[in-house]
Amino acid sequence: MPNTASAERRARSSARRAARNQSVSSRLRTLEKRYLLAITDKQKDAAPGALRAVSSALDKAAKAGVIHRSNADRKKSRLALKLAALA
Repeated sequence: MPNTASAERRARSSARRAARNQSVSSRLRTLEKRYLLAITDKQKDAAPGALRAVSSALDKAAKAGVIHRSNADRKKSRLALKLAALA
């Protein structure tokens, strides 16, 4: 338990940040799975749109500090390679 008022505030804000980060991470995993499903099903029309959605979400997560910038760039690169291999 926090012993001071400032520690209580920090605990509350930390819980809020953790909830936001968890929500963003969950959305990233969902979008990535949706994209990979489009790739494995060879849906050439749906895959580019799904890649755009994943790339945008990764950029936003990196901007907010949920994931590291390099992590987002690496994931986007690998996902784009999968789309190129499909074509």
